[in-house]
Amino acid sequence: MMSEVRISIDQAFKQRDLIQGLSEGSSCSEAEPFALQVLDDSMEPEFDVGCIIIIDPTGHVRDGAFVFAKDNKDEYIFRRLRIINNEYFLEPLNPVYETFKISGLTQISGVITQRAGKRRSYHKWYDK
Repeated sequence: MMSEVRISIDQAFKQRDLIQGLSEGSSCSEAEPFALQVLDDSMEPEFDVGCIIIIDPTGHVRDGAFVFAKDNKDEYIFRRLRIINNEYFLEPLNPVYETFKISGLTQISGVITQRAGKRRSYHKWYDK
């Protein structure tokens, strides 16, 4: 029987970077999509706790896109990108959490392209 393992987004990204650094073909693997599990309710109701998101590091970044980015504390976070008057904001869908400004697109590490859950009806594709 397999046990469930949960790690933070920050830990997962560090592990991915370590694995890529150890592999010879790391230049290609840096652009490969990867999956993470949503661990909080900041992006509900669109993304429930426990759902899996697919992140594409080469995805198209635009206003309204769901992104995987570094916040102002240098930690990874999953939010919706809002671009207003050439200023960049990371916005949660759950109003309990706060929206905050970031310095620019260099803080974006990838775009969410898909969500998956236990039921096929929960699967949804976003920008490709």
